[in-house]
Amino acid sequence: MALSPKLDLRQTQSLVMTPLLMQSIRLLQLSHVELEQFIEQEIEKNPLLERDETANEHFSFESRDTSDDRGPGEAGDYLRGVNHGDADESRDGGSASEQNDHWLVSGESTSSGSMSETFDSSLENIFPDDPGTHDFIAGDLASQWKSSSGDGYVSTGGEGFNLEQVTASPLTLRDHVGEQIIFAFEDAVDRLIAAELADYLDEMGYLRVDVEEIAERLGTDAAHIDRLIAVLQTFEPAGLFARDLAECLALQLRAKNRLDPAMTMLLQNLELLAKRDFQSLRKLCRVADADLLDMLQEIRLLDPKPGTAFSSGVADSIIPDVHVDMAPDGTWNIELNPDALPRVLVNNTYYATIAKVTASPAEKGFLSECLQNANWLTRSLDQRAQTILKVATEIVRQQAEFLQFGVAHLKPLNLRNVADAIGMHESTVSRVTANKYMLTKRGVFELRYFFNAGISATEGGEQHSSQSVRHQIKLLIDSEKPDDILSDDTIVDLLKGQGVEIARRTVAKYREAMNIASSVQRRREKKAEASVRKGDGNSGFIRRTGVESRRAGK
Repeated sequence: MALSPKLDLRQTQSLVMTPLLMQSIRLLQLSHVELEQFIEQEIEKNPLLERDETANEHFSFESRDTSDDRGPGEAGDYLRGVNHGDADESRDGGSASEQNDHWLVSGESTSSGSMSETFDSSLENIFPDDPGTHDFIAGDLASQWKSSSGDGYVSTGGEGFNLEQVTASPLTLRDHVGEQIIFAFEDAVDRLIAAELADYLDEMGYLRVDVEEIAERLGTDAAHIDRLIAVLQTFEPAGLFARDLAECLALQLRAKNRLDPAMTMLLQNLELLAKRDFQSLRKLCRVADADLLDMLQEIRLLDPKPGTAFSSGVADSIIPDVHVDMAPDGTWNIELNPDALPRVLVNNTYYATIAKVTASPAEKGFLSECLQNANWLTRSLDQRAQTILKVATEIVRQQAEFLQFGVAHLKPLNLRNVADAIGMHESTVSRVTANKYMLTKRGVFELRYFFNAGISATEGGEQHSSQSVRHQIKLLIDSEKPDDILSDDTIVDLLKGQGVEIARRTVAKYREAMNIASSVQRRREKKAEASVRKGDGNSGFIRRTGVESRRAGK
């Protein structure tokens, strides 16, 4: 078989993701904080980019000019212009240049002393940033720096900075424990071992260490380590250096003098408490129902994580990207939050000036690239703002009943519904709704909060959102009576009566997600509370409060 050459022409189409296009897509899913960081980096790299601060400056100047009525040449006119030569000349009959021929113009007598004599006042009163001259502080007075003024010293009038505040740092758990170790142990070896144990504290204040292992490593015995741990467990706050949750709670109760045999037995059976098996706990602790409820209330007041009080984490405030409020005519006003929209400008004047004196091809290429990136960034930010506004407008249109009446009227919504309505791809809508927030009269919600799965309705009605169904389940459980606890099957029947077709396992999943106990556990808790209200003293058991009162009497 002979071989012959053959030429075919095929036409294909493909989408190439350029770096600029990828960066533009990435901008959509950035939060406000991340976007601010990105812009700061771009401004630092690109000399043609600058922030738009003209609006703030205009507002501040305008507010000052219109704050009061000032005549020509007064402080209000100084904001509009420094030179008022014509007015000064016509008013005083002299030349303004002659009157202003002092250090500010001529540059003579620029020393601090001369300036102070010119203004007839101390220089620091006129220019707070410039301390001017100050008296020499002698050595015997240098120690009393808090009462002196000058470079780095704190004035009694509250001006200047406090050195203690500048140099102060947040107190860590390790530092807090270290201060107590110094006073608790006199022996240097004990201090060394205690400091070593303090290093094993986790962020919650628990001691995560094997006593046998650390004793072997430090060349001592386990009994010595246990004695040191017993001392360390007396540190403040109570509960530090505990090995588990029960020991942490026991340390706090011991510090309050509330650790009796009944409470000790309760702490040894925390798994029964998690199951709300109050009947078994009452038998094990040998207390009445009222005392058992008091013991549970004491445990609720304890801190299971005492070490978290020294954590240095800072919670960031949420800045909404969109503001939504209702107009007088019943429509919705949707606008972007200007505080969440960074404004950047391209300095074309600076580009034109630099381009005239640039001769090197490499410099011209760099300058052209900077201009291209700057123009791209401004267009991308504008497109990002328009896309967020378009998506938010469609979400408000779809969820208008929720904004007006509450979570019970939240409709099922997915990305495809919004994407088809605004003519965008689902991935674009997904990126826009990530880490974006909307401020409404019902609070601040993430944009993804409005997207809920749909649950079928009975008899072919409209679907119900999963969030509204969760709300209905919570309302049913909150309104149940102590003698009529609703099981998951009963909740399913009640929801079907309201037009919601839902399975029992779905009810259980939603209930567990809302941290609601099962019907058996709720029945036990309600029964214990009801017995206390009826005055059931459970005479077969010794009341815990009575034992304490008799002991106090002795």
